[in-house]
Amino acid sequence: MLRIIKDRLEEYRESLKKRHSDFPLDRLLELDEKRRKLISEINNLRHEKNLIEEDVAKKMKAGNKEIDRDRLKELDKKIKNAEKELSEIEDEINQLQLRMPNFVDPSVPEGTDESYNQVVRTWGEAGKVGPDHIEIGTKLDLIDVERAAKTSGARFYYLKRDLTRLNYALISYGLDFGIKRGYTLLQPPYMLRRTILESAVDISAFEEAIYKIENEDLYLLTTAEHAILGYHYDEILDEKSLPLKYIGISPCFRKEAGAHGRDTKGIFRVHVFEKVEQFIYSKPEDSWKYHEELIKNAEEFFQSLGIPYRVVNVCSGELGAPAAKKYDLEVWLPGQNKYREAVSCSNTLEWQAVRAKIRYKKGNETLYVHTLNSTLVATERALIAIMENNYLPDGRIQIPKPLVNYMNGQEYIEPQKF
Repeated sequence: MLRIIKDRLEEYRESLKKRHSDFPLDRLLELDEKRRKLISEINNLRHEKNLIEEDVAKKMKAGNKEIDRDRLKELDKKIKNAEKELSEIEDEINQLQLRMPNFVDPSVPEGTDESYNQVVRTWGEAGKVGPDHIEIGTKLDLIDVERAAKTSGARFYYLKRDLTRLNYALISYGLDFGIKRGYTLLQPPYMLRRTILESAVDISAFEEAIYKIENEDLYLLTTAEHAILGYHYDEILDEKSLPLKYIGISPCFRKEAGAHGRDTKGIFRVHVFEKVEQFIYSKPEDSWKYHEELIKNAEEFFQSLGIPYRVVNVCSGELGAPAAKKYDLEVWLPGQNKYREAVSCSNTLEWQAVRAKIRYKKGNETLYVHTLNSTLVATERALIAIMENNYLPDGRIQIPKPLVNYMNGQEYIEPQKF
């Protein structure tokens, strides 16, 4: 990634400004220059040492016993010190490179927080106001967070009765939805090594979200995106195979350590949820086309459920390090009287592929692929949207038509009769 940035240095400086990023680019460039000088110095010292050793060998062969080895000892010491300094510099360079944000696409609006996000389009009739999902879920005996707090603590929950079935209906529908559009189904491992996570994200910013397995180089999955990136880790792909399109299903485990006081009520922001994730490996010239395809898939999914939403172009200051551009699809929640994020859709260009060493052959060239990812459906948030938008005056919840077949023909979730 450093080589790419050095070729486009001024563009990258502008990109950092647009992100309002404090990434120490000048420090990285300074270290890179020191590294180059040290490598040259070490090579020169080794060359001198080799010449002296050859001379010593000739003298010994000729029977000359008066050989001065002081210069060899001096060279050994200099080489050892220089190699130690080089190792320290390379460690710092590697750590900085892991934190480097991606370039920001020119179409991304500049801003420091979500108030600068740009609304791209809306769909459906937003504006309905009503009870929130926890009130509905408690009334219909569909959610229990109080008992979950006893067993597991805050931000956990029990889904009950027909809401459990509706959750799995959403998952099954989401998988079929992706398969019909030509995506290959993957169920990934639920734990990943650190090297895979470092390929997928700026782990220094992401670490507080991740659950670590004690005494092992394994972390619980936060999204299938990271595992699907790891699927082709350190591979050279066939150009003819691109694009590779995957649809993954997994639980997502998140600490939510930075979310104190936010969305503590109900199941909107929790430690474990299910998500159907889209992921594409593409040739660089095609990646923006597939970015639009991914968000279109998510829109068609929520349109089929009848859930009002809007799509926003996320501003520069809200982009995570991997994304060059990101769309969020925000669903209308009557219980909160506002739009809330349900889908995140990003083009990371070659940012992840460089770190994960995923390339493809094009003639005699070996090039990096581009990677793209998007939620299709995070089912707990979709459940909230269905409950609040489809809650009827008689106390029932209407099940969206595409999910009825997955619910064995059931069209409503009825109040319980005790």
